[in-house]
Amino acid sequence: MTLSLLLLLAVGFVSVKFILPLQKSAEKNGPDTAPRDFALQTDAALALPDPQPALAQKVPNPQGNLYWGELHVHTAESFDARLFGTTLTIEDAYRFAKGEPLENVSGEVMQLTRPLDFVAITDHAEGFGTVTHCDEEGLTISERMACWLAFEPNPQIFQILTESIRGKAAPGDPSTPAGIYQPKTRRSPKPGAFPTCRFGERALERCLNNAVEDWSRYVELADAYYEPGELTTLIGYEFSPGLPEQGKHHRNVIFRSNNVPAKAISSLDVPNAIELWKALDASCGQGCDFITIPHNANKAWGLMYSRFTWDGKLYTEADWRLRQKHEPLAEIFQIKGAQECALGVGATDEECAFEQVFEPCQPGETYDCAFQTGFVRQGLKVGLELEQEFGFNPLQTGFIAATDSHNANPGDAEEWDFPGAIGAVTSSAVRRLGASLYRETEEERPAYKTPLKFNTSGGLAAVWAPENTREAIFDALARRESYATSGPRITMRFYGHWNLDQSVLSQPDLIATLSREAAPMGGVLREQPTLTEHGNASPTFFIWAGSDPLDAPLQRLQMVKGWVDDNGESHEQVTDIACSDGLQVDTQTGRCPDNGASVDLNTCRFSEGSGARELKTIWRDPDFQPNQSAFYYVRALMNPTCRWSTYDAIRLGRAPDPRVPATIRERAWTSPIWYGRSDHSSRFEE
Repeated sequence: MTLSLLLLLAVGFVSVKFILPLQKSAEKNGPDTAPRDFALQTDAALALPDPQPALAQKVPNPQGNLYWGELHVHTAESFDARLFGTTLTIEDAYRFAKGEPLENVSGEVMQLTRPLDFVAITDHAEGFGTVTHCDEEGLTISERMACWLAFEPNPQIFQILTESIRGKAAPGDPSTPAGIYQPKTRRSPKPGAFPTCRFGERALERCLNNAVEDWSRYVELADAYYEPGELTTLIGYEFSPGLPEQGKHHRNVIFRSNNVPAKAISSLDVPNAIELWKALDASCGQGCDFITIPHNANKAWGLMYSRFTWDGKLYTEADWRLRQKHEPLAEIFQIKGAQECALGVGATDEECAFEQVFEPCQPGETYDCAFQTGFVRQGLKVGLELEQEFGFNPLQTGFIAATDSHNANPGDAEEWDFPGAIGAVTSSAVRRLGASLYRETEEERPAYKTPLKFNTSGGLAAVWAPENTREAIFDALARRESYATSGPRITMRFYGHWNLDQSVLSQPDLIATLSREAAPMGGVLREQPTLTEHGNASPTFFIWAGSDPLDAPLQRLQMVKGWVDDNGESHEQVTDIACSDGLQVDTQTGRCPDNGASVDLNTCRFSEGSGARELKTIWRDPDFQPNQSAFYYVRALMNPTCRWSTYDAIRLGRAPDPRVPATIRERAWTSPIWYGRSDHSSRFEE
C-alpha cells in the first residue's frame, strides 16, 4: 500500500511539474495548433508591396557599391529553433535569401520584397553534432529519450533545458549602484551538457565527431549557394555562452573564405570570447581570417562593455589587443531590441527609447534590466577612456543590424510583413500579439518577455564594397565601412575631412574626391588640425541619406558625438544637423521642428506630403578640441510608420495594443568616424 501510494504521488508530481505544463505549452505555442491561429488573420485592409527582382550591382566600383545583407539567422539546425517548432533548413534559408517564398509552420508565406546580396547562416555551434547523433541507427532507449527531449517542438522544454545548463544568478547586493556589473564566477557548460550527448556508448565522442561533420556540411552548402555578383554566402556560426536567467554573451564568427578551421569552436570548448579569439587564432591556418560580431549587448547583464571579463576578472592589455584585432563590429539592432543607448542609463537622448525591452537597473539588480555597459554607445565611450590608459582604442566598433530570426528567413525585417522570429511561438498574428514565450500566462512573465514587446522585426546590414564577393564583403565589414538600419533600405554616405564646406555638395565627382581624400564611415581622422587665422581647425563631415523608395520619407539627420575631456571623463551629445521640408534646426533645443507627418492607423498608410527623399549636408564640429579624442556617427530618422504590431492588429480586426507604440520611427546608424591623438591602428585599415 505504501509503495503504491508513493508511486501515485510520484506520478502526480511528474504530471503537475512536467506533463501538464508541456501539454499546455504545446497547445498554446506548438506547431500543431499554429494553422488554427493563422486562420484568424487577413490582409484585406492592407496595401502591401509586391516582391521585386534582385538589383545586383555586378560592375566593380572602386568607390563602392551598396550591398544589403543578413549576418545572424538560425535554421532548424539550431536546437532552440527546433524546440520552437522550426523545420526549415539551411538550404531553405539560402533560397529565401535569393527571393524564393517559404511557408512557415503556421502556413504563412514568407518572402522578401527584395532579395539579399549577402548572407551568413549562423546556427549555434553548441548544437552541432546533436542532430546527426540522433539520426544514427541503433540508439539505446535512453538515447532515444534524450533525443526526443531535445527535439520535441515545445518552448517549455527549451526553458527546462536552458535553465538546467545555465544555472541561476546569485542574489544581488542592494548596496551596489544600479547598472554596475557585479563580477562573480560563472559556470560554463561542458561537452556533454546537452542531453543528446550524455547517454549511450561513447556518446560524447560520437557527438564531437558528428559536430566536425556538421561543420563540414555547413561549409559545403555555403559553397554550393555562393554566386559571386548575385549572392555572397559568408561562412559563419554563433558562439553562444549563456549567462544566468537567460542572459547572453553571444557572438557570431564570420570567415573571409572557405578556408576555415576543421571544427567550429563553441562555448562547450572555451568559456568566453577571449579564449575563443585565442582558439581561433591557433586553429585558423594560412589564408584563414575571421571576425567576431557581438550581439544582444542589452542581455549580457552589463558584461559586453564592462572592463570585467566573463568570470569577473579585469581585462588585461593583451585581452584588449585581442578584441581590437578580431572585433571591428557590433550588432546594434535585432529582434531583441535596440542596443544603441537607453534612457536613464547614461543617455538623455529621447531617441534612445527606440524599441527598448528593459527598464534601467535598480540598486542590487544583476539581470533583467538595462545596464549602462549593455549598450554600444557606452562601449564607444569606454573605448575612448581605454585609449587614454593604454594608448590604443580596443572598442572602435562599427555597426550592423540583423534579425536573429529562428525561422530560416534571413533579412525578413519588413514591418508590414513580419512573420515573427521564434518558430511556432510567433508564427501567426494572434501569437505575436498575445502569446507568452515560455509560460502559460503573461502574468507569470514581465511584458518584455512576451513577443509583443520582446520582438522587433529586426534590421539589415549594409556595406560599401567594390564588388559582391566573399573577400570584398568581408573586407568592407572588417574595415567598418558598413552601417545598420532597422529594416528599411536607407542609403547612407558619411565622410570625415578637415576642409569641407557647403560648396562641395554641387561637385559632380564629390564621392570620388572623398574616397581619395577623406575618412569613410568606420575610419579614423589621422591628420592633425593646424592653427589658422580663425583658431583651431575642426573636422568637417559630409552626410548624405536617401530614403527607401518602398517606405516613408526621411524626417531628419542627427550627429551623435562622444568625447573624453581633459579629466579623462567621457561625454556624449546628440544634435540635429538636417531637417526635411525646408525646416531649420532650433538653436535653443538643437532639434528640428515636427514636420507634421502622420499615419492612418486603420490602414497603415503614411502621409506622402511631408518628409524628404534625400537629405544632404556638411557639418562642422563647433566644439572641437584637438587634444580630446572623439567619435562621431550619424543617425537618420524616417517619418513615422506603423509598427509590426499595428499591422497585425489590423489583420485581426483589433485596436493596436496600448502597451507598445502604434507607430515606429525607423532609422539608420552609420558606423562612427574617430578622432584621436594616439595609436588607432588596426590590421583591417588600409
